[in-house]
Amino acid sequence: MSILSGKGRIKIDGKKGLTKDKPILSIEAPDVVYIPLVLGLATDFEVHVKEGDRVCIGSKLATRTSMYVPIYSSVSGTVKGIEKRMHASKRLQDHIVIENDHKNERVKALDVANPDSMTQSEVYEAIKELGIVGLGGSGFPTHIKYSNPSNIETILINGVECEPYLTSDHLAMKKDVKALFDGVHYFIIAAGAKNGIIAIKEHKPDLLELLLEEAKNYDNISVQEVPDRYPMGWERVLIETVFKKTYDKLPAEIGVIVNNSSTAIALSRGIRHGVPITHRVVTFSGTGLKNPQNVEVAIGTPVNYIVEKIGGYIDEDCDGYLLGGGPMMGQSVMNDTFVIYSHNNAITVMKKEKINSLPCFKCGECTLHCPAHLQPVRIVQAEKAANVELIEKLDTSKCVECGMCTLVCPCKLEVTDNVKKAKRRLQLAQRRKA
Repeated sequence: MSILSGKGRIKIDGKKGLTKDKPILSIEAPDVVYIPLVLGLATDFEVHVKEGDRVCIGSKLATRTSMYVPIYSSVSGTVKGIEKRMHASKRLQDHIVIENDHKNERVKALDVANPDSMTQSEVYEAIKELGIVGLGGSGFPTHIKYSNPSNIETILINGVECEPYLTSDHLAMKKDVKALFDGVHYFIIAAGAKNGIIAIKEHKPDLLELLLEEAKNYDNISVQEVPDRYPMGWERVLIETVFKKTYDKLPAEIGVIVNNSSTAIALSRGIRHGVPITHRVVTFSGTGLKNPQNVEVAIGTPVNYIVEKIGGYIDEDCDGYLLGGGPMMGQSVMNDTFVIYSHNNAITVMKKEKINSLPCFKCGECTLHCPAHLQPVRIVQAEKAANVELIEKLDTSKCVECGMCTLVCPCKLEVTDNVKKAKRRLQLAQRRKA
């Protein structure tokens, strides 16, 4: 069966009704914020501030050195130093500690004199200096996609948000429709593209109506609904659905650049108002929370502070899983002291459920449903045998850790976790060779 039909994409009960119709709750920043010196897996930052320095919202704090990405203060106040704290990566990482004076004094990270008449190179430099990164979860530096665009026809905006529970992009788009289209407009300029497409899931009439109305103001930006199937939000699957095309390594090969909807909104705010990524909308949801809610918070706000503000866990001794991200692709974290970072779109809290698993009977469902066309059952076997050569031969590195194989496993096995272990084993072996 084709990847474009049933297998590889399934309907999931999204549980989005827990938060999608609630207004975004704005939470005041705490007395102290902790700005992580981490972006994706990168920790190579040059710090520009020192203990005792006064900063404002929008003050540049540090810059990633390998791929230039500046990070900015989310509060005004005093730098107290650098502290190692638990991060969502499940490691102790450096954080810049800022004591919040609650004055909310701001400075512009960028001052664009003529935002309505920017050249391609000017938009590119704005993306770079504003520190725009992929806000759908990747954190990939956006300016890299636009550093040398060639034959780009279309900017595809991913507003699909296919993971269960997540509604932060949905509400951010509804709240800032004009900024969304404005950001797409700037991406089109940056790429020298001809048009833009905003993709959202079907059966969202409230959002669709707003988008179609705003699209009337643009002759080169359209809106397209896609099936409500998981993992439709994965870049490769989305492109196959919208364009009926495939590619080898990058969407640019077929004339497409993909950006998240919240990333487009952030670009518009940055160019129009000089505001870098200092705050973001995050979905707090799951069976372990009393009051699931979308919140707008300052980067560097501890998760436990936010949980308390929205009503707490389902009970004081909540025995469950805390995930940095959604339930399918999020990473479990051992405690709730880690902070919200720029590309953190969700915190999911799930109560533990007793799962009775069975030995794998090699039904092949995981292989049939894998959107990356991998063979998870064979990868797991290779991992258990510590067979690095076979792990590599099975293209394990192409796994995007979508969680599909665990979801469809009739034996209730943690297939995805074992595939992840195989990926890590392969990565370690390759590093040793290098």
